[in-house]
Amino acid sequence: MDMRAHDTSAATLADLLPGRHATITDLTGDPELRTHLQSLGLRPGRRVTVVRRSRFGGPIQIRLGTSDLLIRPQQASTIFIK
Repeated sequence: MDMRAHDTSAATLADLLPGRHATITDLTGDPELRTHLQSLGLRPGRRVTVVRRSRFGGPIQIRLGTSDLLIRPQQASTIFIK
């Protein structure tokens, strides 16, 4: 379990609206999830754009460079942005 403390008011990728972009500042969650997300290119310092959000809590389509990815909202909530 990740024990790093974060400001509860800090924004996560799950908060970002379609068409908006942000820079990743940190990844939290269990080490396996962080490793998986990093292997997809989601690392601090990378710029990410939300392309669209599925209805009813479905996947979020994001653009990272020239690649589009679908991630679960639960995963997006572990990615802190500014």
